[in-house]
Amino acid sequence: MGSPRSGRRASALSVALIALIALAGARADQEGNAATPAATQAKPEAKMSNIVATAGEAPLPNGIGDVSPSGRCKADVVAFCKDLPPGEGRLGACLTERLEVERKGNEQGRKVSDACREELFKYKLDRNTNINKDTPLAYACKDDVAKGCPKASDASEPGSVIYCLRSNVGDKLSSACKKQVMRTVRESAEDYRLDPKLHSACSASADKLCAGEDAADVLPCLTTHQKELDWDCLEQVVRFQREVRFCDGVEPGHMRVQECLEDHMEEEGFGAGCKEELTNVMATRMEDFRLDATLERTCAEDIVSTCGARLEDLQKKETRARVINCLQSFRDELASQECQLKIHRQLSRASRDIRFDELLADACQEDRKKHCAEVQPGSARVIRCLQDARADLSQQCTAALFDHEVKMAEDIDFNYPMRRACAWEVATLCADVQHGRARVMRCLQDKLQHEDMSSECKAEVTRDVNRAAHDYRLNWRLKKACEEDIGAHCGGLCHTNSSQPCGGLVLHCLSDKKDKITSTACQEEVFYYQLMEVTDFRNDVILAEACRGDVDKYCGQVEPGEGRVHACLRHQMNFLSPACAAEESKLASKEARDIRLKPKLAKACGAERATFCRDVPPGQGRVIKCLLEGMSDPRFGAECRTALEGREDAVAGETRYEEFVRDACADDVGALCPGAKLQLRSTVASIKCLLEQFDAASALCQDEMSRMVRYALWDYSANPHLTDVCDADLASLCPKNAAARPGGAFTIGAAGRCLSRALVERRALAPACGALVAAAAPRDARAYLRAAPDSASTLVKRVADVQRAAGLEGVLVDPYASGGSGSVITVTGWAALACLASLAIVGLGAVVVVYRRLAGLDRPHTQYVKSGDA
Repeated sequence: MGSPRSGRRASALSVALIALIALAGARADQEGNAATPAATQAKPEAKMSNIVATAGEAPLPNGIGDVSPSGRCKADVVAFCKDLPPGEGRLGACLTERLEVERKGNEQGRKVSDACREELFKYKLDRNTNINKDTPLAYACKDDVAKGCPKASDASEPGSVIYCLRSNVGDKLSSACKKQVMRTVRESAEDYRLDPKLHSACSASADKLCAGEDAADVLPCLTTHQKELDWDCLEQVVRFQREVRFCDGVEPGHMRVQECLEDHMEEEGFGAGCKEELTNVMATRMEDFRLDATLERTCAEDIVSTCGARLEDLQKKETRARVINCLQSFRDELASQECQLKIHRQLSRASRDIRFDELLADACQEDRKKHCAEVQPGSARVIRCLQDARADLSQQCTAALFDHEVKMAEDIDFNYPMRRACAWEVATLCADVQHGRARVMRCLQDKLQHEDMSSECKAEVTRDVNRAAHDYRLNWRLKKACEEDIGAHCGGLCHTNSSQPCGGLVLHCLSDKKDKITSTACQEEVFYYQLMEVTDFRNDVILAEACRGDVDKYCGQVEPGEGRVHACLRHQMNFLSPACAAEESKLASKEARDIRLKPKLAKACGAERATFCRDVPPGQGRVIKCLLEGMSDPRFGAECRTALEGREDAVAGETRYEEFVRDACADDVGALCPGAKLQLRSTVASIKCLLEQFDAASALCQDEMSRMVRYALWDYSANPHLTDVCDADLASLCPKNAAARPGGAFTIGAAGRCLSRALVERRALAPACGALVAAAAPRDARAYLRAAPDSASTLVKRVADVQRAAGLEGVLVDPYASGGSGSVITVTGWAALACLASLAIVGLGAVVVVYRRLAGLDRPHTQYVKSGDA
């Protein structure tokens, strides 16, 4: 076989012989015979074009609207474009494409001659002066000119119609017109002289400032001398830079400029036409792995070593899909940093257009036709459409879509809808946050209530959080931090590699077993999930499903967020469905164990927490229990006390504080109350059973039960299940005091004070009520009270005497006591009884106080300080 070059030479000789024969025939038939087609091509007649009437009629270049096939490009046309018929710019486009190949360094054989290059430039320069000279552009944009540029005329101002079309290259132009307009933009970027306005305004400046520069380098040169340009030239340079400014200085070759443009195509100011053209090129490249030369070049080592594939097998669709999935899944472990960057870029683009995600596009091809046929690709519209139709997708498409969402959860760069909606917030509110590992997305979650957060960004972040509640694998930070704890505590609930949704099972498991989690990072992520649960009911997928009907029925008008729906549901607790009530009670139990999950309570008690519970770590109910124990202190604020008293009012009719008994009394319930089970939230029957067996319970259980009863007596109300055994006694013995002032130093409220006084004075209390009040006392005071009630009354009088001598009225002895006894102890109630067991210490303290007063140490005095050198 001969070489391609010899074949071309033979073809050229054949064409030449044909031309000579035709010419000879024409001369022999000079007496009127018609000219042959060859002679017609050699000497074309001038033809006029008026496709766009408003632009002005214009002669077609070379009479055919194309590069002359018989001029200075004749040999190049034969060599590169021999199969193309002249006309409509076909030869010009063919030669331009050949020059592009040569610029990329991929040419083989001959190059386009310098003479043809000059001829091609003159053809384009003439063609760009009037749209009617560019017939493909004129036909494609005829209607667009009529709509958007009716007053533009190339007859009066050459190039004005094309300039007007470029100004409207966004959504205002048809796709066919956009394609042709962008062709002129690309050609002008290679040679500024092909842009009539730019050339006219800047030719003098180019001659002065950029003499000796190649045509392709003049525009960059003018850009560097912007301060020296006149206003007309500067205006045109800035206008043109909107299409080419993003990648100035990027070295050509190996698709570097194209990738640079692809990286910047979502930025403000990037031309819509250029973006569309790039999108089409990227989509075509994604259809065939082999067309993406940079991926194979940059990732060759990892394709072989990490993914175990042979480069020669990449042309197989199955191998290609496996390699792409492998590179994306193990991108952090790839040996080549350039390959890591390439895969990151690929995932970022895949989040924007389903056509850039080969795996998702293939898996959802039929589903896309069925559910999203009318949805235009780009801006993640098709991906969002598939997400909305998730319930009706095929299993194959569902699995691929889930994998896509798992990748979206890792980096905002892979989450195009959020990246677009929150561009300003990322640049301002999270400017110092590094991308990757879901850091930026967590920052946006933390800023949800920020006054500068836009509604669009807030909606997108909220949607993402709601979706993550459906599967722990969509919560990248939690999945990463809790990998070991999931295996230890929640194994078997959901398979890591399965495409089936976990439905919140693993998230609930981690939340329930938070106290057993050993990893600090995992504990923090589980707490954050719990915070999202209490903020928005939709973030607890199990609760949301259980309460769907109840929310529609009772809270349909309540806007989700900031715990509003939860508050509404708890206000209707007695009317909720059993499943919804159980889930709401379970969530309320979690809230009660960590004050951080009650933002309003945490805010109301901020000062008290700093004063009384400074060193108490949050979690396991420690801070709330500490605050409850400090409620009797005179320094305790009324706002915090009120917030504590009402923290669970939404759960009407249930005993309070049960969640702290759950762990402390778990073993005791099984041993002492086999007929009652202490479930996620203790039943009233279980609590009452434990109270009946109080003395047999463990010390830890007794302490928690005592604390629970004390709080119930502090915030007493009629018929609250736990304290209903004392309703009759309060009505008969304490009709006034039950409604008396609560609080005060060492008190537990009027009801507790009255009942404790009755118990100390051995007045008739119902046995169950007496046992309840005794159980409320701390351990030491409880033992003393039960062992010697008679001596307790005597000690009360002695404490009263010491109190009066020390001037401590209203602290231990109730000045409002009725019956004239003057010996009633106010119990916080039970801290005072503990003092009774340590009377010697109290007496000693009183003696010290009395001594200081008698000695005058506590008398008021005035201190004088001399001014001067001191």
